[in-house]
Order: sequence, then C-alpha cells, then structure tokens
Amino acid sequence: MSKTFSKADVASHNKPDSLWIVVDEDVYDLTKFQDEHPGGKKILSRVAGKDASKQFWKYHNEGVLKKYKPSLQIGSLDSKPKSEPQPAPKAEPKAEAKPSPTYAAPVPTKAPVQSSQHEEAEALEQYGSQIPFADPSWYQNYHSAYYNESHAALRAEVREWVEREIEPFVTEWDEKKEVPREIFLEAGRRGYLAGLLGVHYPVEYTKNTVKAVPPEKWDLFHEMIVTDELSRVGSGGFVWNMIGGFGIGGPPLVKFGKKALKDRILPGILTGEKRICLAITEPDAGSDVANLTCEAKLSEDGKHYIVNGEKKWITNGIWCDYFTTAVRTGGEGMNGVSLLLIERDMGGVSTRRMDCQGVWSSGTTYITFEDVKVPVENLLGKENQGFKVIMTNFNHERIGIIIQSLRFSRVCYEESVKYASKRRTFGKKLIDHPVIRMKLAHMARQTEASYNWLENLVYQCQKMGETEAMLRLGGAIAGLKAQSTLTFEFCAREASQIFGGLSYSRGGQGAKVERLYRDVRAYAIPGGSEEIMLDLSMRQSLRVAKMSGMKL
Repeated sequence: MSKTFSKADVASHNKPDSLWIVVDEDVYDLTKFQDEHPGGKKILSRVAGKDASKQFWKYHNEGVLKKYKPSLQIGSLDSKPKSEPQPAPKAEPKAEAKPSPTYAAPVPTKAPVQSSQHEEAEALEQYGSQIPFADPSWYQNYHSAYYNESHAALRAEVREWVEREIEPFVTEWDEKKEVPREIFLEAGRRGYLAGLLGVHYPVEYTKNTVKAVPPEKWDLFHEMIVTDELSRVGSGGFVWNMIGGFGIGGPPLVKFGKKALKDRILPGILTGEKRICLAITEPDAGSDVANLTCEAKLSEDGKHYIVNGEKKWITNGIWCDYFTTAVRTGGEGMNGVSLLLIERDMGGVSTRRMDCQGVWSSGTTYITFEDVKVPVENLLGKENQGFKVIMTNFNHERIGIIIQSLRFSRVCYEESVKYASKRRTFGKKLIDHPVIRMKLAHMARQTEASYNWLENLVYQCQKMGETEAMLRLGGAIAGLKAQSTLTFEFCAREASQIFGGLSYSRGGQGAKVERLYRDVRAYAIPGGSEEIMLDLSMRQSLRVAKMSGMKL
C-alpha cells in the first residue's frame, strides 16, 4: 500500500541531504537523483520540499514521469483523492486450439467474424484519456460493429505492457538506434508476433498464444489493435524494429514456402529467437520492382541458386537471420522475378547499417550477396512467378503502414491538445486561441475520416474471399496508403507549429513530435510512394469496375 504524507512532511525535506518534491500530488525523493538531474542540482534546490508540478510540466513530458516514477516515488499526499480501481475487460475463455491445415493469404484474408460483434454491436466501456479524437471512437463509448470484448481485452493487455516496459525508454532507444532484444523476445512470448502475419493464428508452429484472445478467435482487427497500440509510443523506429521486417518478410514464407522449410524456420521466428526481413528494394529499383537486377543463377547440378547482387533500405536487415529476397531468375521485367528465402549462415551475405533521416532504431540496412548458395527448396512459390507473390504481400505491408501513420497522426494531435491546454501566450492558453483550435480540428477531421476508411477495408478483407478481396481492394488500399501518410505529414507539421521551438530540439516536451516529423518520409515513400499509390488506386479501381460492368 502506498505511503501518504502531509504537505508539512514534504516541506521538512528541503535540504540537499534530504530532498523531496511533489508532482501532481505524488511525493518523490530526489536526494540521490540530484547528480543525475540533467538541469543540475540548483534547479531542484529551488523546489525542494515544495509542489513542483508547474515547473516539471514546463520542461518535461509524460514519458519522463513514467520512466522515473517507479524508482523515485515514495508515496502521495494525504490530500490526493483515492481513485476507484476500474475492472479490466474480461478476456474470452480460451478453448483448446486445433491446428489449421493451411494458411490463408497474408492480406486480404477471409477470417471468421464473431456474430456477437454484429448482432448487438453494444458500445464498449470508455478507455484511455477520453481526449476527443485522441483514440479511435470505439475507445470512447461509441457504438461499433467491428469490436467485441476480446478486442477490448487485447487493447488493455498491450497498452499496459507498452506503458510499463516500452514508452518510458523509447527516446533512449531511438538515440542508441537499437531496441533491446529482450523486448522483441517478450513480444514473441506474449504471442503478438504470431498474430501479426495477416493469416490465421499459427498454433501449429508456436505454443505462445495471446493471453486475451483464444487463437481460434483471432482476426484482422486483433492484429490491427496490436500494431496500433505499439504505435502509441510515437516512434516509427521502434514499431519497425518490432514488426517492420517480420510483418512483411514472414507472410511470403508462411503462404508460399514448402512445408519442410516452414517446419524448420517458422518456430524460431514466431518466438522472436530468429529474425526475418523482406529484401526487395535495390539501389536502382524501388517502386519499380520489375526492374530489379539482383541475380540468381541455377547451379550446374540444379540443386542451388547462386545469388549475386545488392539490396538497399532493408528494414531490420542488420539483425536478421533470414532474408525473403526478390531475385532475377529469368528475363527482363516482372516475368523473370522469383522469391528466395536466403539464410545468413549460408555465407556470402554481408550487411551494414544505413544512416537515415528517421526511424533510427529500425536497423535500415544495405545488403550485399556474393555467390550465396541457396538450395532450390528455399524457393517461395514458383520460379519466375515471384512478382505475384510480391504484389500480394504489398497489401499487408500497406495496411500496416496505414495503421501506424494514423496512430502517429493521433499522437501528434493528442500531444498538441495536452500542450495547448497548459501553455499560455498573450495572456491565455494556446487552446483558447481560435487559430490553434482550427489546427486541431483539421488534424482530427483528416485522421477520423481516414481511420473509418481503414476499418471498412479491414472488415471487407474479413468478409470477402481471397480472390475477390485481392481483385477489389488493392486499389482502395493503395489510395488509403497515400491518404494516411499525407494525413500523418499534415499532423506532424501542425503539431510542430503548435509546439514551436520545443519540436525543433530532441527530447523534452516536444520529443514525440520532433521524432515523428523525422519519420514522415519513411512512411510516404516505402510500400509504394504516394504518387504511385494514387495512380495505382485509380488504375486498378477503374479496371475492376470495367470488369464488373461499369457504364460510362
């Protein structure tokens, strides 16, 4: 039970050898922390024995409090209201999982939708800060046809882990350009990695399952929630470190790999002990995938492909054991492309870190393949038909980018609302200036509109069969990919304007906004640049409409 102190108790600890302060009615002992304080001892001496809430929030963000609270808080003021504990959403009871015979497509896929979701569609309990538009509407007691109690339970489970073990340290990890391996392993132990492949939950390859959701109930909205909640930390580098390479390098292996290959590789990947990434982009071939030149020639005995070439801007590559790699096995163009699973320990694979504008902790990599001998059994799909596999995989990648971009937009908005509600200029709070409210309104309207489109597309992915979904949704997904990254860019800029100079320096109150501003281009370009996505959305949608009987 937490100790309580009176204001007089705190006031008596106002000397360097015993220095206490109060922040938001919680009491902190900073005696041993004085030498570590970035602002020096003198600033702490000014607030020794006093309520330092105003001074703290003037210079720091919530992440600082979360980081140091466990080690420095010693109790609370006796005047602090005691909050009533809120019951967590109940997870559905787990049933014994039965292995599924085959995998569905990465995305779109047809997954079972719970009947209770759509027959009653009861609004779920309020959750989170309740700042309007800072979370999706179903967090704020809005009715939704998409979510049930298992989604709410998963949301609470992921958020608790993120807020306790991840968010307080993200800035530190970003500066170091690496996330501790233990965090990735924990995601594997919690079963999250296995749920991020856009397929049915692969119980046949892992014993680690998600606590809040029975494997047979796992759907695309559960996957969406995991990605969304991880993105609340406001770091593209962190999210890509966790699921960037895994979420796009894993699905081709799952869907198109031979059984023996999957039996050998997948268990280690799903636990997090091994890592995988997607290696498509080359120095001279980005969105124009059909133009790639990394070559794979069949050996004379026909047992191996000999791979030579380079790949660039490969997420997670420096840490990976496996590379789902696009290679040229035939003639020019898309009909000469194949997909191989290349393993680092085959030899001839060298990787080096690339320094980029944003996503610092994602491990962006330049890869060189020199006479790598890859067994023909590592071919994913059929020879010279890898382009189809790549195009199928792009939908899953783009959905992930959309989810992340829209949560980052919300982070920029939420941080702006919080800051504008305490920062005063010209005699009043920022949020009382109409020009600031206008900025917030434009951020909210774009984010909400885009998110509703996302929910609709995820729902369509679940309801349509694989062929229908691939045919009809590709154009819409491409269009939303562009829409969401443009929304992210807009929100990052407007948040930066609201924060002013605080968003120009790393760390402090504007840390998330500054970091996300650097991450914008990493979302606007990969997975298909905005210009190409917008053109593709029209070309594919019109083509499908003509096939369906469009009349002009």
